[in-house]
Amino acid sequence: MKRDRLITLAIHTYPKALILKGILESQGIAVTIQNVNLLKPVISPGVRVRIHEQDLPHALEILETDPVFGNSEIAGKPKKNRILIPIDFSDYSMQACRLGFDFAATHEAEVVLLHTFLSPFSMGSLSLAETISHELKESEEHKLLFAKANREMTSFCEKLHQLMVEGTLPSVPFIYRVCEGVPEDTIILMAKELNPSLIVMGSRGKTRKEIDLIGSVTAEVVDNGNFPVFAVPEGFTHTHISDIKNVAFFTNFDQQDLISLDTFMRLFQSYTFGIRFFHLTEKSDAWTEIKLAGIRDYCQSHYPGREIDYKIIGEDNFLDNVERLFQEASIDVMVVPNRKRNIFARLFNPSIAHKMLFHTDTPLITIPS
Repeated sequence: MKRDRLITLAIHTYPKALILKGILESQGIAVTIQNVNLLKPVISPGVRVRIHEQDLPHALEILETDPVFGNSEIAGKPKKNRILIPIDFSDYSMQACRLGFDFAATHEAEVVLLHTFLSPFSMGSLSLAETISHELKESEEHKLLFAKANREMTSFCEKLHQLMVEGTLPSVPFIYRVCEGVPEDTIILMAKELNPSLIVMGSRGKTRKEIDLIGSVTAEVVDNGNFPVFAVPEGFTHTHISDIKNVAFFTNFDQQDLISLDTFMRLFQSYTFGIRFFHLTEKSDAWTEIKLAGIRDYCQSHYPGREIDYKIIGEDNFLDNVERLFQEASIDVMVVPNRKRNIFARLFNPSIAHKMLFHTDTPLITIPS
């Protein structure tokens, strides 16, 4: 991987791209803008702001604090200092809380607990008199459901406070919200409102039957959300993120992978762990080895002091090979850049993140790219 390779940092209108170019160049970062309409540059849509690959971490640090671009959709920019933890009062919700609160304590973040309940009542085809009667009944039932959800949330929060008193859970500020709605839709809407640094969610693991996993809320949030998600399977026993020693990062040699990598590294920069890059391919060749070695060199240059390695995985028996390699390398967590896919691609050719969420007990972190 050549150190002078250009990568796309952001895509803006021409005037905004010029502002961003000036900000970066004032800090010594060379910038190239592309896709400009030379006849009418002001109306150029989708202008690419490109920088040298080795300047990416510095550029993201500058943009994080800039008053103009600090709240914009710059690729890889960290979110606000909040951690969102959707819960359903299960054991794996508590495990998600342990890791989420641990992360929040390290980053001095506020935790927002979210519980969503779905009303089973629907109007259907009713006469006017039946509709009025049904509405009154549904209103009462809704109040009962909402009251029950709040009682369960209060009880859950009391358990968290008790764990804090005992010293087994970090003492961090947290609030909660109880909402009615489809869980995955409500989580995504809440994330858009809160703009969290990280969403931490429980997942059910590979031992459950496939039919139990089709409607996985975590999978829907991973597929349709645009925030980093830490999916914690119910069998994961670590309660501190500092216990994580080895991370697997899946790469497809895309430019966006480097931005996802930097987002991940800045989110988890407080922790020391080794990184092993995994690449899925039909067959290995010299060029694949060169590109993987280039990513390793990039990582060693920008994130020194970490053990870095890479591995090529054949497409045959992909999931079995991954699990075997995870065991050999003692992988604690896997990280997958999560690209948005159209609905047909998601239905007929599931993403790596989706497959891994359904078929492994290793925690999964997805980074949008």
